Amino acid sequence: MRWVRRIAGWIVGLGVAATLALVAWALLRGRPQDLPWTPLDLGQPVGLFTGAKLAGLGDDFAQCQALLTRAGVNYIALPPRRDGAQCGYEDGVRLATGGARRIGFAPRDLGVACPVAAALAMWEWNVVQPAAQRHFGAPVTAIEHFGSYNCRRIAGRDSSTWSQHATADAIDVAGFRLADGTRVRVLGDWQGEDAKAAFLREVHDGACKLFATTLSPDYNAAHADHLHLDQANRGMMGWRACR
Repeated sequence: MRWVRRIAGWIVGLGVAATLALVAWALLRGRPQDLPWTPLDLGQPVGLFTGAKLAGLGDDFAQCQALLTRAGVNYIALPPRRDGAQCGYEDGVRLATGGARRIGFAPRDLGVACPVAAALAMWEWNVVQPAAQRHFGAPVTAIEHFGSYNCRRIAGRDSSTWSQHATADAIDVAGFRLADGTRVRVLGDWQGEDAKAAFLREVHDGACKLFATTLSPDYNAAHADHLHLDQANRGMMGWRACR
């Protein structure tokens, strides 16, 4: 019927107009990652679809490595590991200092899935270091962590869903060390209104734009001493958790 065709035409027209408006908005802001179809570049500003693209790297290890190399991130590809049917990884990398990445990890020799490494690099450049300069006037020299790979289920229960740690797609960040010797710890510094608390909340909020899941002490007691960051691949339009 004519009215059906007319409504369909309006819908198509609105879709085209919305797409053109999105493209213009992204170009004016200088953020190509606001568009879902632009290739991911770790050196570009964080956009609306950066997080989803980072999580999607779990489907393409070669592409993830190429992005790390292009961005100047110093890393070593790890051999595949398998611990039973549910645990292990085939896209693990070990991050090292040097190159564009000056920050270290404590303990050293952190191994994570490649999408987590890519997100950590962007988090450092776009969120962690700028926040440290704003709040402390000093750069972060090390990220303190509780590790990544751990063959376990969520919360350690026997019957729950397998954790992203079981595939090295997660990292638990405990705190930060600054060049002037200052230490900022999630346990003890999360609450309050001082510079340390403000810094932790800023880096948490920034992580929400880069990781599929970001959990803080505000989520539950199990996260009282760390920020859980993971890259669960839920698709381009999949849900994201920021608590």
